[in-house]
Amino acid sequence: MASIALPIDDELKAPRLRFVVTIFAGSFLLFLVQPMIARMALPRLGGAPAVWNSAMLVYQGLLLAGYAYAHWLSRLAVQTQAKIHLSALALAAIMLPIGLIAAAPPPDANAFLWVPWLLLVSIGPLFLVVSAQAPLMQRWFAISRGGDPYPLYAASNLGSFSGLIAYPLLVEPLVPVATQSLGWSVAYGALMLLVAWCAFRLPKAAGSTPMRVEPAQPIAWRTIAVWIGLAAIPSGLMLSTTLHLTTDIVAMPLLWVVPLGLYLLSFSVAFSADRRLADFFKRIAPITLLIAACGVFTDATFLPLVFAAFALLNLFTVSVYIHSELFDRRPDPEQLTRFYLAMSVGGALGGLFCALIAPLIFDWTYEHPLLIIAAAIVVGVTSPFKPIAKLWTRSTARDRTTRWGLVAVLLISLVGQGAFGLADSKQMALAASFVLIAIALVAIGNRILFAMAVGALMLSMGGWDKLGRSAAPGRMTRSFFGIYSIGPVAGDARVLVHGTTIHGIQNRGSPERERMATSYYARSSGVGLAMAAAPQLYGNGARVGVVGLGTGTLACYSQPSQRWKFYEIDPVIVGIARDPAQFTFLSRCQPRAPIVVGDARLTLEREPSSSADILVVDAFSSDSVPMHLMTREAFATYRRHLAPEGLLLVHISNRYLDLEPVIAGAARGDWSARLRLYVPDAEHVALHESGSVWIALSPSAEVLGRLVALNPAAWRPLKPRPGFRPWTDEHSSILPILKLGD
Repeated sequence: MASIALPIDDELKAPRLRFVVTIFAGSFLLFLVQPMIARMALPRLGGAPAVWNSAMLVYQGLLLAGYAYAHWLSRLAVQTQAKIHLSALALAAIMLPIGLIAAAPPPDANAFLWVPWLLLVSIGPLFLVVSAQAPLMQRWFAISRGGDPYPLYAASNLGSFSGLIAYPLLVEPLVPVATQSLGWSVAYGALMLLVAWCAFRLPKAAGSTPMRVEPAQPIAWRTIAVWIGLAAIPSGLMLSTTLHLTTDIVAMPLLWVVPLGLYLLSFSVAFSADRRLADFFKRIAPITLLIAACGVFTDATFLPLVFAAFALLNLFTVSVYIHSELFDRRPDPEQLTRFYLAMSVGGALGGLFCALIAPLIFDWTYEHPLLIIAAAIVVGVTSPFKPIAKLWTRSTARDRTTRWGLVAVLLISLVGQGAFGLADSKQMALAASFVLIAIALVAIGNRILFAMAVGALMLSMGGWDKLGRSAAPGRMTRSFFGIYSIGPVAGDARVLVHGTTIHGIQNRGSPERERMATSYYARSSGVGLAMAAAPQLYGNGARVGVVGLGTGTLACYSQPSQRWKFYEIDPVIVGIARDPAQFTFLSRCQPRAPIVVGDARLTLEREPSSSADILVVDAFSSDSVPMHLMTREAFATYRRHLAPEGLLLVHISNRYLDLEPVIAGAARGDWSARLRLYVPDAEHVALHESGSVWIALSPSAEVLGRLVALNPAAWRPLKPRPGFRPWTDEHSSILPILKLGD
C-alpha cells in the first residue's frame, strides 16, 4: 500500500537537516562497529567458523531487537518516546569505551555459547540502541510534520555505506584499535547530542499538533509476509554474489566490500524521493539478470572481470528493483516501524539462509542460482518491450504458453547437453543457450515462464555439469570455510581446488609418484630445501609442526625418527587428507601423525613451549590472509613454540598481496630471515610443481646460516619496505601491500 503524503505546515515544519544528520550518523557508527569488534576479537577468538557464525547471529539478533524496540517505542506518546530513548542511550554509554570485556575463552569453551555471551555483554546495549536510530528518527520526523519520512531511509543507507567503506580504507590503515575504540565512543556521545537535538523539536503533546493523515488501516499478515519475502531476496543475493565472486571468479582481497556497498546504495536509490533513477534500473533489471545468469555456473577462467562486473551490476539492479517494490508498498507513517521491522526480519532470513543453512545442505553455491530464480520471479513482471508486453495481457494465451513453455525450456536445455541420444558438443550447448536467451527475452512479463527460462539457461551454461560433479561421490565438498573440488588433471594426477586456488596436487601411477612433493612444496621450494636440511640441522629426530594441512603433501618429507604434528582449522580438509581414496600423502607417509583441529594461533598458544624444531605456517585460504597469524604477537607465539634454535617457514605466495614487508616487519629485531623464490622449469611444471615464495626465519642466526650455506644461491635477504608499519594485533591493513600494478 502506498503511504499518504503528509501536508507540511511551514510554521511547524521540522528542519530536515537534523534528522538526516542523526540518521546518517547512527548508521555510520553501526557499520563501523561491526568490523571494529571483529578486528578486536580475532586474536582472542581466532577465525573458526563457529566464532563468526555465532557473531553474525548476535548482530542479526541485536538488529532485530533494535527494530522491535523502535516499533514498541513508537506506540507511546512522543515525549515519552524521547525520554525513554535518551535514557537508553545514556545507560548504554556505561559500556564505553567500546570494546570486548577482558575475558578469554577456556580451552573447552563452546563457541556457539561463549561468543554470543561475550558479544552481548561487551556491545549488546550499544548496538541495540544505535540500530534503532533509522526507524525511530524517521518516525519522529513524521510526527514533527516534516513530510514523507521514507526518503530519509536513503540517508540511513548512505551512512551505512560510508561506515562500510571508511573502516577498511581509512580507519583500519591509519588508526590503532585502541584509538578506534576511543574515537567511536566520542562519536557515540555526539550521536546522543544529535538525538537530543531531534527530541527537543518534537511536539510537546500529541494532541496539540495532530498529523494530518487518514487513520492507519490494519495491515494484513499477507502484506507483512510479502515485505519479509521481498527483503529476503536482495539480502541473500548480496551474500551469495559475494561468495560466488570470491569462490568461483576472483578471490581478490576486499572484494566483499563491493557487493555489500552496492546492496546498501540500492536502498538509497530505491527510497529516493526522485524516482527517475530507480525507474531506470527497474526497466533494465530483467535484462541485467538474464546476462548475469549466463555466468552463474562458469568457472570464470575466461574474462573473469567481465563475469564479475555483470554479477555486481545484476545485484545492484535487482536490489533497486525489489527495494523500489518495497518503497511502493510502504504503509502510512503510523505503521513505519512495523514496516522496517518486517524488512529487518526478511534481511535476517536471507542472511541466515546463505550463511548458515546453505553450507549445511549444498556442496556448491547453489543458493546463488536459486536466488537468481527468485529474483526473476519478482523482476519479470513487466516487459520493457511494449509489443511483447501486450502478449501477456491476455490471460488465456498466457496460461497456455506458460504450461507448454515450461516443458519446452527444460527440453531445450537437455538437448543442449546431448540428451535423448543427440551429440554432446559445445556447438549444441551454445545453440541451446541462444534459444533459451531468446525465449527468456520474450517471456519477460510472464514471471513464471521468465524464471523457468532463466533457470534452464543457467543449467545449459554449466549447471548440468556442476550438478553432475555434485552427484559424483567425493568430487565436491563444502564447509563454512569454502567449497572444495577434487578431480583429475592432465598428466595422471589428482588436484584439490578451493575456489580458484590449488591446494594440493598428487601425481598418480606408482608409489614413487604418489610420494612426490608437488605444487608449492616442491623439492626446490623454500620448504623443500628446509625439509631436506632437517637432519643436518636437528639430527634424525626433528620435531616438525605444520600449520595448514591441505592434502598432506608435506608429510612425505618425513623421516622415520621424526615426530610430526599438523594444525588445521577446517575438519573437512582433515577428512579429505586422511581419505586414501582422495589423496594418499598422509596414509603412505604419516598415517599416525596427530592433527589438531582449530585456529592455529589459539592451539599453538596452548601447546608447551619449545615443542617443535621446525614450524611450517601455510594457513592461507585461497588468496585471503588470516591477519592474526601475521602480526608481531603471532610471531611471538611461533617463537615460544619453537626450540631456541628452531626454524620457521612461512609461505607467502599470493596473487594480490606483497607479504614480504609484513614478514620483514614481524621479524625485525627478533629473527634472522631469508627468502626463497622458486620458479620451476618446463620439466618440473610437467610434474605439477608450482612457483612459490617461502621465507625461512630463525631466532638463531647460526642455524639460518647453516641452512643457507647448503644452497647459497637459492636464498636472498628480505627487503624491508621503508616506512612500512609492522602488523600488530592493534594495527594492520592490507592496503599498503596490494599489488596494484600486477
